[in-house]
Amino acid sequence: MKLSDLRVFLAVVNEGGITNAASVLHRVPSNVTTCIQKLEADLDISLFIRERNRLQLSGHGKLLFGYAVRLVALAEETRAAMHDTAPSGVLALGAMESTAAIRLPSLLGKLNEKYPRLSVELRTGAPRPLTVRVLSGELDAALVAEPVSDPRLNSILAYTEPLVIIGPPGHPKIRSAKDMRTSTLLAFEPDCPHRQRLEAWCVSDDVAPLKILELGSYHAILGCCIAGMGVALIPAAVLETYTERSRLSEHYPKGKINSVNTMLISRKDSVQPKVKALAQLVQEQNQR
Repeated sequence: MKLSDLRVFLAVVNEGGITNAASVLHRVPSNVTTCIQKLEADLDISLFIRERNRLQLSGHGKLLFGYAVRLVALAEETRAAMHDTAPSGVLALGAMESTAAIRLPSLLGKLNEKYPRLSVELRTGAPRPLTVRVLSGELDAALVAEPVSDPRLNSILAYTEPLVIIGPPGHPKIRSAKDMRTSTLLAFEPDCPHRQRLEAWCVSDDVAPLKILELGSYHAILGCCIAGMGVALIPAAVLETYTERSRLSEHYPKGKINSVNTMLISRKDSVQPKVKALAQLVQEQNQR
């Protein structure tokens, strides 16, 4: 059963016969008759009661008519949606935990205000697994820390995130890894870009941490830091709303460790209006 045959069937019903339908469809009557006969053969039913030169819908024909109207309308709606430039549907977005908590609320608020037909499903994680999910098509886009090197991806700068090393209260100023009085790093899982940056910074100063304590949230990292259990590298914005900030020591060493770029990534071969809309808002935000 083809949509083209359903369209012919609807034309015959709506125009009151084969001849009128053929005229509307710009076909010869014999072609219209063949389409109806093929549709009846495919469904193994009679769609019309034939009386002399008149066609009257059979019971099965009436049933098919209702479905045909919906199927053809849905097909047209689908075709229109494929060429609709207005963002709609669901945007499957990935983001690192810190980005989701600090940066996304205002961005998603503007997205919702500007595009009410668009909804967002958010998934958090580390950059590497988020990138894999974008490449597989599971996510439409993701906000991940640089570097982004896969040639299949588009990437634009979303945020430059200042970073800060936090230590126990009263810890002397940390200018290099050698200034750390503790050999324990407080961090997320190995895929966390801030952990990787902190570890690389230690290696560059020939400092080998004795222990890395893996924690599941920034609040846990901050609490353990206050308790004197180690040092951590976190986005500076995480501290802005932390009520116990005065109980920490903050350190801003120079070099690559003091900031990281967060990139908005998406597949080059799957450009969608909803991703374009998000990218435009990100770029407008950066121009302010």
